[in-house]
Amino acid sequence: MKKVINGLAVLAFALSACSVSKDIGRPQAALPDTFRNSARSADTTSIADMQWKNFFTDPVLQTLIDSAIARNYDMQEAVKNIDAAQLLFKQTKWNNVPEADLTVSASSDRPSNTSLDGLSLSEYKLANHIEDYTAYVSLSWEADIWGKIKNQSKAALAQYLQTIEAKKAVQTSLVAGVAEGYYNLLMLDAQIRIAQSNVRLDDSTLHIIRLQYNSGQVTLLAVQQADAQLQAATQLVPQFEQNIAIQENALSVLAGKLPANISRAAVLMQTEVPTDISAGLPSALLSNRPDVKSAELAVMEADANVGINKAYMYPALRITASGGTDSFRASDWFSIPSALFGMVAASVAQPLLDHKILKTQYEVAEVNRDKSVLQFKQSVLNAVGEVSDAMVKIEKLKQQQAIATNRVQTLNQATANANLLFKNGMANYLEVITAQSSVLQSQLDLATIKRDELTAVADLYRSLGGGWR
Repeated sequence: MKKVINGLAVLAFALSACSVSKDIGRPQAALPDTFRNSARSADTTSIADMQWKNFFTDPVLQTLIDSAIARNYDMQEAVKNIDAAQLLFKQTKWNNVPEADLTVSASSDRPSNTSLDGLSLSEYKLANHIEDYTAYVSLSWEADIWGKIKNQSKAALAQYLQTIEAKKAVQTSLVAGVAEGYYNLLMLDAQIRIAQSNVRLDDSTLHIIRLQYNSGQVTLLAVQQADAQLQAATQLVPQFEQNIAIQENALSVLAGKLPANISRAAVLMQTEVPTDISAGLPSALLSNRPDVKSAELAVMEADANVGINKAYMYPALRITASGGTDSFRASDWFSIPSALFGMVAASVAQPLLDHKILKTQYEVAEVNRDKSVLQFKQSVLNAVGEVSDAMVKIEKLKQQQAIATNRVQTLNQATANANLLFKNGMANYLEVITAQSSVLQSQLDLATIKRDELTAVADLYRSLGGGWR
């Protein structure tokens, strides 16, 4: 028996390097040489390589992002997921260690006098009950011939690494989300100042028209239209105050705090957009984007599951051993060496009747692996699309901002001229009201375009995989 055990052990170690499934490695995904709307350049660096504190330099914004990373509950949940996956991965390191169990038992059996055991005890004039006291350790070990345990460890590692990438993905979205919310807050600050300025201008115009009405130069209609214009501008103020409070609440919650006022000194139109925005090479998305990396790890996990399910279809070599003490009397339980016993066994188990079930599970695992490859390729495609979208937004919003700035300047001059002509009786009140209404809307539009440009830059940073460093 000893020779058989030794022979099986040697065979197990000899076959332990075997694997019934080959690692497919990183799947290939179609990638362009450069992003659309990106000038072909020898610069391969990407803004995603920058730490978020170096990319977002506003002190108030940095404080909000810091608080969000430390206190946001989605981030804390992601950290807990990492902790759980790490524990499971560490546990797989024990898969190659034999299972060991300690058993201690004591029993007393009083057989019937008419039973075989009872008659035997009576025949040999023994006590009318049977006692048994046992203490032993049993070991069981399965040889990893087909790489099943190895693939289990590989799958657990992939799951653990996916939780790390999931945390990175939460952080990239969180950093970009806080930045976009902050820029929206700056836009609302600018828009409420514009509305308040126009309220003062409309009030001045209404005062002049009332004087003209009292002197008989204009009709009551002129007063009513000027007053309506003033009310329209005044109505914007509480609307923007409401939006500011809601945006402050949203940012506070995102930062893991109770809703509160957010002190800030930055001015929207003075917030500069980085001039050197390099997207780098599309191939960098494979290592920078957490969701793409997670999809790649999902392929690794699915590939390991194929190996695990394939290994279940092959014979399993299991070696067991047990040893301890056994006695019919408690006083002799630990009488060494007479109470000692030992047993060693080896078995090879080949699935027979459930082979079809195991084959089906293996085929399903292969289908799931193919699906994970498709999902990886789709994640790469989505990433390239998001970067391209952000880049075209930045390019076109710059052009829109230049046009909107010129429009605001033109309308400001037109409003000043209309007021001057009106005061000198060379323009009617409708021209003044129209000019003031146009400049109000153009100023609000310019603030919106500026916000959209800043948001597009933050979105480009996120879509390139920046924010988790």
